[in-house]
Amino acid sequence: MKKIQIKDVKAYAAPGHFAMTAMRLHGKEETGATKFWVGLSHFLPGGGAEFGAPPGEKVYFVLDGEVTIKTADEEIVLRRNDLIYIEPEEGREIINRTNYPATMLVIYSYD
Repeated sequence: MKKIQIKDVKAYAAPGHFAMTAMRLHGKEETGATKFWVGLSHFLPGGGAEFGAPPGEKVYFVLDGEVTIKTADEEIVLRRNDLIYIEPEEGREIINRTNYPATMLVIYSYD
């Protein structure tokens, strides 16, 4: 068992992301987990992630605010307490189109 306090978590640069802060809460380096990691992402207005198709499974859970998830075929707006599952290598883009910050919990499987 390992407790993580938010005051001890460090931000990192998430590739392909912009106008946002990413923090890894749980994963190989933080807790020794080998199956998945958990992150906390804060998106400023206009912030997001470029279109990409990462190899792992992803779950996005919006804690506050609103983000739009765009795939090749559709757009889905997620608001507080909404979540979405994205399959491995399923392409997606993230954008905060509002004038308010958005906070999202990210759960990602290691490939």
